[in-house]
Amino acid sequence: MTAAELILLALGLSADAFSVAVCKGLAMKRADPRRAFLTALFFGTFQGLMPALGYFLGSRFEQHISRYSHWVAFVLLGFIGTKMISEALRGGNEPDEQDSRFSLAELLVLAVATSIDALAVGVVFAAQGMDVLAPAAVIAGVTFTVSLAGAAIGSRFGSRSGSRAELAGGAVLVIIGVKLLLGGLGKT
Repeated sequence: MTAAELILLALGLSADAFSVAVCKGLAMKRADPRRAFLTALFFGTFQGLMPALGYFLGSRFEQHISRYSHWVAFVLLGFIGTKMISEALRGGNEPDEQDSRFSLAELLVLAVATSIDALAVGVVFAAQGMDVLAPAAVIAGVTFTVSLAGAAIGSRFGSRSGSRAELAGGAVLVIIGVKLLLGGLGKT
């Protein structure tokens, strides 16, 4: 995977976190840098940990799936991307924009929920025989940055671009899944 593909993957994975961070920002009565930072820290941390967990689980089964890894990548990324696109078109499962509560327990739940997709990506990394540490760090850093920006945008401008970002992120995941499938089939 090239650096550009990794950045695109990280952006695709961070789209859910961005959407939820925008909503968390919209729920803030005023710009609150501490809350924005905590939101980004939770989302970035979990988005980085989940690929490592997926890699660990996937590496246990790598010998059984390596022959079909390009199909596994295509199915997982295609499913995740399609799910994100569907949620964006339906209006998704974003939290209530009027909810002004802010709790660490809620952030934990949101961080886990927005990073489940990254778990599947870790399985794909294991199936492809790729390293996980550098990609997980990039995914964490990109998600932190995007989430921080999302919370700031939401709190300052009331932006409602979350579903468009989720739509774009889903499309990126589908495109990467197709590219991996074609590469595995010897078409690229």
